[in-house]
Amino acid sequence: MQPDELNRFLAVAEEAADIAHRQFVEGIGAAPAMYKGANDFATEVDLQIEASLRAHLTESTGIPVLGEEKGGRNSGEALWVVDPIDGTANFSSGNPNCAVLISLVVDGQPVVSVTDVPMLNMRLTAVKGSCVTLNGTQLPRLDEAAPVSNQVGVGTVGTDDTSRVPPDSRLKLIKALEYSNMRPRISGSVGLDLAFVAQGIYEAAVSFSPFPWDNASGVLLARCAGAVVTDVDGEPWALGSLGVIAGSADVHASVLRTMKSIQREAGRK
Repeated sequence: MQPDELNRFLAVAEEAADIAHRQFVEGIGAAPAMYKGANDFATEVDLQIEASLRAHLTESTGIPVLGEEKGGRNSGEALWVVDPIDGTANFSSGNPNCAVLISLVVDGQPVVSVTDVPMLNMRLTAVKGSCVTLNGTQLPRLDEAAPVSNQVGVGTVGTDDTSRVPPDSRLKLIKALEYSNMRPRISGSVGLDLAFVAQGIYEAAVSFSPFPWDNASGVLLARCAGAVVTDVDGEPWALGSLGVIAGSADVHASVLRTMKSIQREAGRK
C-alpha cells in the first residue's frame, strides 16, 4: 500500500478509536457480563465497543474485522484486528492500564496501528514506514535517546491456555531478568507494554499471547520506533505467531537468550 492509502486507513482507524474512546470512558468499572474462562471475562462495554469498531471499520473500508469477542477469519489479504478493551480485568476494577487496540494487517503484517489508552490520556499511532506519534506529536526513535530505565514489561504469568511457555517458565524468566539487573513489570495489558516500548518507557516487553488482537497493534508501534521485534522463539513476527519480544537490540537479544535457555531447560525435564 502507498503512504496516502495507509494514511487514509489510519484516519478511519482514528475515527473508530474516537467512538470507542467515548464508550470506554463512560463504561469504566463495568462488571463482568460474560465469562470465557476461569480468569477471563468480558463486560458489556467490551461487546459494545467491538460492535462499534466493526461497524465503522467495515462500513468505511469494506475490510473484514477479526476481534477478540466475536472472532472472524482472515479471508483476504487485508484484515482489521481489534481488541475492544485490552486489559478487561483492569478496566473493570478502575485500573488505568487498559487500552483499545486497532490495527490493519496486510499479508500477515500490521501496516496501520492505533493504541488508545483513555485513562492515561495516551494515543499512539503509526503506519508502516513512519515514526510513532503520541497524541499527535512525533516521537524520537529509540536509538536517538539514551535509555532511562531497565524496565521490561512481562505478560500475564498465570494462564490456562495451551501455550508453549507455561507459568513456571514465565516465572523463571522474571527471576532471570531480576538477576540480570532488569526490572520486570506486569501491567496486565500487552498493548500498553508494547506502547511503553515505543515510547522508551520500557526497554523491552514480552508477550506470551497467541492472539493477534493482543499483539498486532503494538508490534507495528515497536517496529516504527526502531525496536527489534520477534516472536518468543526469535522468528519474525506474523499474524499467527506465538507472543512477542520487542525492545532495543541489546536488550531484545538478552531477553531472547534467556527465554531460549529456559525453554531448553524445560525441554530436558
